[in-house]
Amino acid sequence: MQEDLFSQATESSQSTQPGRLDLSIIVPLFNEAESLPELHAWIKRVVEAQGLSYEIIFVNDGSTDNSWQVIKELSEAFPEVKGIRFRRNYGKSPALFCGFRRAAGDVVITMDADLQDSPDEIPELRRMIIEDGYDLVSGWKQKRYDPLSKTIPTKLFNATARAVSGIHNLHDFNCGLKAYRKEVVKNIEVYGEMHRYIPYLAKNAGFTRIGEKVVHHQARKYGSTKFGLDRFVNGYLDLMTLWFLSRFGKKPMHVFGLLGSLMFLIGFLAIIIVGASKLYALSQGIPARLVTDSPYFYIALTMMLLGTQLFVAGFLGDLISRNSAQRNDYQISEEI
Repeated sequence: MQEDLFSQATESSQSTQPGRLDLSIIVPLFNEAESLPELHAWIKRVVEAQGLSYEIIFVNDGSTDNSWQVIKELSEAFPEVKGIRFRRNYGKSPALFCGFRRAAGDVVITMDADLQDSPDEIPELRRMIIEDGYDLVSGWKQKRYDPLSKTIPTKLFNATARAVSGIHNLHDFNCGLKAYRKEVVKNIEVYGEMHRYIPYLAKNAGFTRIGEKVVHHQARKYGSTKFGLDRFVNGYLDLMTLWFLSRFGKKPMHVFGLLGSLMFLIGFLAIIIVGASKLYALSQGIPARLVTDSPYFYIALTMMLLGTQLFVAGFLGDLISRNSAQRNDYQISEEI
């Protein structure tokens, strides 16, 4: 799917700048034409003051305004500007995937295009990667200019993400302003709506040095937010999927087989108890109703059936996992 997305993207330039780049800045966007010139000028001023070589990759996620025209004009005027254009709106995760694939800088910065992320944070984010040795640094918008309808669910979402992922030092998983070592973005796959959990994806890939920096959050200057409350429901479901895949993706039998075996065993023991109770009553001459009149018989039978189905599901999952092209996809940091 991700390959199809990339092949459908129209790029303003097919080649990257020759030689080594210090910095790649990836900006996914949807209908942000008004903010792009100002954002580019701001990034250019900050980065060139540091004397860094850089590229800015705007990923136009199927915008219906003239965002792509603005990107083309910037690309013609400034060689550091590159662009990727989707034929339709796919979402932020596919935009980041294609941006990561295109990025050539030693450090990769992601930020939103709505001017709520400040480019002034870029030098310090890069320093934390280069000098402090972090693999990933996530921004934390400690003071937000958002309504309570957004900030309260965000706090609950982040608390859940910390508990499930085990990354307890992050307060804002979904902050768009992040810095990465190049190896991180080349070894993780952002798909679906998993951009919310990039730190978790990085951790699962073996990049455990994850830090956080308090960043300035600005009020939106142009347009309106593109996200609704449904993202919190989808985010919870994605988190559960990611947790399960990280724990049992390569060994589904360990969870389904265990649960199935326990349910079958409990149901089987319950059947024995129901039958033994019937036999005891008959041996003592005590009137006893039919086994099939007992609700416990049907509960026990249902548990045995569900247990068998879970066990078979785990077995089939193991067969699929063992035949997967990614069954031996392990992260190797270096070889000698």
